[in-house]
Amino acid sequence: MTLDVPNLKEFDQRLRDEAGEDLADIQTEEPKSKTQIIAIYGKGGIGKSFTLANLSHMMAEQGKRVLLIGCDPKSDTTSLLFGGKACPTIIETSTRKKLAGEEVAIGDVCFKRGGVFAMELGGPEVGRGCGGRGIIHGFELLEKLGFHDWDFDYVLLDFLGDVVCGGFGLPIARDMAQKVILVASNDLQSLYVANNVCSAVEYFRKLGGNVGVAGLVVNKDDASGEAQAFAEAAGIPVLASIPQDDDLRKKSANYQIVGTDASHWGALFAELGDNVAEAPPVRPTPLDQDGLLALFDGSQTGADFVLEPATDADMRGKNAVLRESLEVIYDDA
Repeated sequence: MTLDVPNLKEFDQRLRDEAGEDLADIQTEEPKSKTQIIAIYGKGGIGKSFTLANLSHMMAEQGKRVLLIGCDPKSDTTSLLFGGKACPTIIETSTRKKLAGEEVAIGDVCFKRGGVFAMELGGPEVGRGCGGRGIIHGFELLEKLGFHDWDFDYVLLDFLGDVVCGGFGLPIARDMAQKVILVASNDLQSLYVANNVCSAVEYFRKLGGNVGVAGLVVNKDDASGEAQAFAEAAGIPVLASIPQDDDLRKKSANYQIVGTDASHWGALFAELGDNVAEAPPVRPTPLDQDGLLALFDGSQTGADFVLEPATDADMRGKNAVLRESLEVIYDDA
């Protein structure tokens, strides 16, 4: 009796081809997962907290269930949302509860306003611990609190982009987020940080990761165009340009929410909310240092500077003495 043996060669090759596909390269539409987990990175002080507080408030007004998690050791993400009030962080609350022999409850660390649920991971005291390790510990505690069973449309994670250690790169390294949003301005330092995050995304893509960059938010936009030029060169879209405006500065300083239909800035953040929801994760093209400098006027950045090598005599200064060489020199034959 002859058994029909299926030819699995074509099937095996198809599996190999699928395994080799880059999801960020081929994804062209909104992710289908119910919960979008989005990590927001940017240089310290560039306005991530301002952007996220108003973005999350507007998304909640649009009928979306939003969880905002501050992952910056400065714990300033939720301050604007809560009118300047600092909420207890997960790390400090966990430490206090553990010393008292108690368990952390949701109400100890999660608070809400305008339909937004928000919490802060926090960080260790100055000189007493690793901020990146604090991030890891915070997410471990969130898992114990039931993070994977929570029902949200969007989870927004606010990360400090200046720090490039593994803890702060956790969402990218472990595919904890589907996409990354960058916040930058028209200055070299903030774009340097944004480019570093693009490099991290590209690095983990090569290791099999699936996180992509959804786009760039230009904050304090003075219309000089460097951030837009960076986005074009890196192959990512601009999701919004928030102008450099004195009214925005004053309202932010006074902990006033402008991401609401009650504000004349509401339409800007409504558009940003739509763009954030719909933007697919794409694979960025990080720039090298010369590429970054080329975005700016060379007379302002020193891009035309020519490196002059130092000599051994330069290094020794007044201690420099001429020493006879031990090299053997032969007469020409």
